[in-house]
Order: sequence, then structure tokens, then C-alpha cells
Amino acid sequence: MDAVWSGLALGAVYALVALGYHIVFVSSNAFNFAHAQLIMLGTFIVYWGSVTLKLPIGLVFLLAAAIVGGVAVLEERTAIRIVRGTEGQLVTTLGFATLLNGATQVIWGGSPLQVPFFGSSNVLVVLGGHVFPDDLILMGVAVVLTIGFVLVSRMTVLGIALLAVSEDREAALMRGINVRALGIGAFAVSGIVAGLLGPLIGPKTFAVATLGSDLALKGFVAMAIGGFGSAPGALIGGFAVGLIESEAGRYLGASYSNLMIFAVLLGVLLLRPTGLFGHARERMV
Repeated sequence: MDAVWSGLALGAVYALVALGYHIVFVSSNAFNFAHAQLIMLGTFIVYWGSVTLKLPIGLVFLLAAAIVGGVAVLEERTAIRIVRGTEGQLVTTLGFATLLNGATQVIWGGSPLQVPFFGSSNVLVVLGGHVFPDDLILMGVAVVLTIGFVLVSRMTVLGIALLAVSEDREAALMRGINVRALGIGAFAVSGIVAGLLGPLIGPKTFAVATLGSDLALKGFVAMAIGGFGSAPGALIGGFAVGLIESEAGRYLGASYSNLMIFAVLLGVLLLRPTGLFGHARERMV
């Protein structure tokens, strides 16, 4: 059971990355390759605020949310808006991710930095397995955020507008939806969420410049397994990737973890090319 809890905790991290992808994808029909680097930046901001500046944890949360949210808006203005509607945004978001990787290495160096956890570090016994409190918090946050995104998208005017933009940007414009404001808002929200996750993810992963690249790959696989455009799919896909990684590492060895993850991804896409919860879109031409 210990391996299951460890896998679910890892899966929660991957699910949160996939949910960040989902927010931007649904609102602007763009894939933000730099979202994992925004989470990485959040862990460094938390280290800076809590260890270097020794700020109270409440201010650390606010500082991380404000800075990472501002960086996300800057990304939308510089890496998305100028190439919107073209394949170039894949390159520009990847370039922005590379820029964040380099900036964090220049500022904080390449060595892993330990981010302190703001809660209790006592190991809990749950369902016969040992789990840390921050792991349970991560899982809970992933589930709550997913439920929140689903409720917003299905029960609010804002959610319906976001879905309209995702389905047909030009038609949404003609219906009077402020597409540009929604795009900026989506990046701001995804950045704020990424910053707020820093104090939760940092103690588990450490603050290190390679974190973004590792999370980006696993988060993308989680989203592909769950289905693009599906918040529940991002959650289930993240937990699935975490469990596969944990169980494969336990029974087959750590070197086979990634192999098994991509084997499962290939199997899912062969059976359901749109992912477990994705839906194929049909257009009249």
C-alpha cells in the first residue's frame, strides 16, 4: 500500500500540471508547453520567500501567486498573442519554457534546493500504508480543483463562454465574447494556481531547474491518456501515470518506469485516439 500512496502522490503532481494545460487549452485552444516551468518557478519563489526572506507562509503563498501569475500573463503577451492562430505558438511557448529554465539556473544555480513544508512532517498510516500529510493535501487539492473546473465550465456563463472559444474562436467573437480577455484571464489563473502550488509541490520535488522538463513530459502524457479538453481526464490520467511509475519502479526497476508509462500511453491511444475521456470533434466543411 505504501507504493500505491506514493504513486497517487506523484500522480497528483502530474494531474495538477495536466490541469494547468487544460485551463489554457480550453480557453484559448493553445497548448502551453511552459506551464510546468511556471510550477517550477513557483517552487523557487517559495524557497526564496520562506528560506531567504523568512516570510510567513501566508505571504509566501501570495508572493508566489503574484509573481508566477504575472510571468504567465507576460508569456501570453509575448509567446501567444503575436503568433495566435499559427503553429508557431508551439515553438514560442517552448522557447519561453527554455527561457525560464535558464533564468532559474542563473538566479538560484543548478543544485536542488530543499523547500520546507509548512505543515506537519509526521508520517500517517492510512488504509495500511504510510503517507505524508503533504501527499494527502496534494491529492485533495488535485481533486478539488478538478471538481471546481468542471462546475465552472458547466454551470456558469464564464464556463460556457470558455467552451465556446475552444469550439470555434471566430464564432465566439461574432457572438460578442471577449476572446482576448478570456485568453489573458486563463493564463493569469493558470499562473496563479501554479504559484499557489509551489509550497505544496516544492517540499516533495525540491526546487531544481530540471523540474519543469520532468513535469512537462509526465503532465503531457497524463493529459493525453485522460483526453485533451477534459478536466476529469487530466485528473485520472495524472493518477494513472503516477501509479504506473510507482508500481513499475517497485516490481521492474526504476529504469523501466518511463518505458511502462509510454507503453500504456500507446495502448490507450491505439484503443481511443482521443484519450479515455476525450471526444472527437466533427465539423461541417
